[in-house]
Amino acid sequence: MSIYKFIVKDQQGKEVSLEQYKGKVLLIINSATGCGFTPQYEELEKIYAKHKDQGLVILDFPCNQFAGQAPGTDEEIHNFCTLHYDVQFPQFSKIEVNGEYAIPLYKFLKEKQSFRGFDKDNKKFDRMNEMLAKIDPDYMNNAEIKWNFTKFLVTRHGEVVARFEPTADLKVVEAAIQELL
Repeated sequence: MSIYKFIVKDQQGKEVSLEQYKGKVLLIINSATGCGFTPQYEELEKIYAKHKDQGLVILDFPCNQFAGQAPGTDEEIHNFCTLHYDVQFPQFSKIEVNGEYAIPLYKFLKEKQSFRGFDKDNKKFDRMNEMLAKIDPDYMNNAEIKWNFTKFLVTRHGEVVARFEPTADLKVVEAAIQELL
């Protein structure tokens, strides 16, 4: 199955085919407005502004599955992101990324790129590992999304080629994007 076969919902609840992004490099993220990683929006917006004319699109999917850190309606989340981080990239309706109600897109993304661990150079490395070990002692051995701001990189041909955990340095993410552009 191709990534372009998936249908997602925009902030107004209207169906959007990912086929409209064919030929673009995609960075797909699950986000939250009340997370320690929320300031990544600022750098993500800079990356988007810098590379959108070359064909980059960031697709933002708010998710409240991790410690309830994405409260509010889709409109409230969008307003927060616009006001605090001037987010211009597409934001979609709030979703679930794990479990019984995970949307098909995220089931596909996890199937294509599994969890490989957190960035050891990130100051939150130990804290993330400790916290997740309490939640799921087997977290290292499954593909589930571990936290907010997990990112998937997709080529212009729809191939899911990388997964970046929230602890990944965004300079590394941007370098991977540039290689595809």
